[in-house]
Amino acid sequence: MKKKTTVYIEEDVLKAAKIFAIRRGQKEYDVFEEALRRHLGLEVVGAIRNRNALSEAAAMALADEEKHASRR
Repeated sequence: MKKKTTVYIEEDVLKAAKIFAIRRGQKEYDVFEEALRRHLGLEVVGAIRNRNALSEAAAMALADEEKHASRR
């Protein structure tokens, strides 16, 4: 279920997100949600969950490790 929220974003970031969304045929909120999911490592958790029998705790730990590794 999606929930409506308010965030404050620099104008240049908002403009870039709008342009990106238009080019991909998406809504701005889809761009924001996708970026936030990637930043939080939630895509990794979903991918792991879909192809592995790891517990949720183990999947979160692995996602956290991957997120930190990608920032090095």
